[in-house]
Amino acid sequence: MECLEIGLLGPLTVTVGGVSVVPRAAQQRRLLALLVVNLGREVGMAAIEEELWAGRPPSRPAATVQTYVKEIRQRIAAAAAQSPRECDPKALLSRGHNGYRLGEPEARLDARVFEAAVRDASHAHASGDDARAACLLSAGLALWRGRALEDVRCGGALGAEAMRLEELRLAALEARIDADLRLGRHHGLVSELTALTRLYPLQENVHGQLILALHRSGRPSHALEVFRRLRATFVRELGIEPSRRLQDLHRSVLAADALLDAPMPAVAAL
Repeated sequence: MECLEIGLLGPLTVTVGGVSVVPRAAQQRRLLALLVVNLGREVGMAAIEEELWAGRPPSRPAATVQTYVKEIRQRIAAAAAQSPRECDPKALLSRGHNGYRLGEPEARLDARVFEAAVRDASHAHASGDDARAACLLSAGLALWRGRALEDVRCGGALGAEAMRLEELRLAALEARIDADLRLGRHHGLVSELTALTRLYPLQENVHGQLILALHRSGRPSHALEVFRRLRATFVRELGIEPSRRLQDLHRSVLAADALLDAPMPAVAAL
């Protein structure tokens, strides 16, 4: 078992030997999160000061950060004392030339596992294996426990990383649904996509997927109503029409275009 296990895909979790070392204090948690998203790389004092104090540091920022690091190391030491593996707090959270570094070669970071699943799914899709792509994406998405870093007060760097992960999550979700649609699983997608359109009222992709799933499920009137609601929201909130792609999809549903029909299941070779 790895000494260090880290979770970014939801509330911040950092465990040493299975014991949490996440501080209760907001600033210490913020510092630990910054070190985590830069796992294995030194984070300079300038970056730490910007994240923790947004250009308005206290009179002795280096001393304050040193105190935070000492407190985190104490939590690591207490957790390591309960671990069957040896974990040196100063090696796990080390001082560099101009900052601090958190790292261990075997550390498990859920965000890395998720991104690896997304990459593998992309390769599976490129090779025509939609079933494997959908399976890989489902496994990666199952790692999410909430919004990225949802219990950390994020500054610029942490906020950017949380946003990047959330965008990758949505892209992975859309890719998994696309794979399921290609596999003819449209009936089972309608309720999920209905919830997603409420969660993302301006996201064209999930609306387009719902329109297609409804059409393929023999519910064209519901599909047209989804487009009508989306268009009304766009005009009211943004003052623009939906994209040409969504308008073309709307016209295809109106015309009962056979190109929208579900793909035929593959026939096994005799």
